[in-house]
Amino acid sequence: METQNLVRMANRIGQFFEATPQHAVAVEGVANHIRKFWEPRMRRDLLAWVDANGATDLHPLVAEVVADQRERIA
Repeated sequence: METQNLVRMANRIGQFFEATPQHAVAVEGVANHIRKFWEPRMRRDLLAWVDANGATDLHPLVAEVVADQRERIA
């Protein structure tokens, strides 16, 4: 899958969970969704893209998950 599609999909997940009132629950929701529904190759490709490009194009919730819970979604 093309990396820009992964970024777009990750950002949509972040947008969905930003409506959650509690920030910690929103972050947990993003991490759980990526871990449960993305195949390992997709998660590795997203993390490799972040390593090469930074997280500036990611929704803030997704960027937080990548920074703080990387090992969980790897």
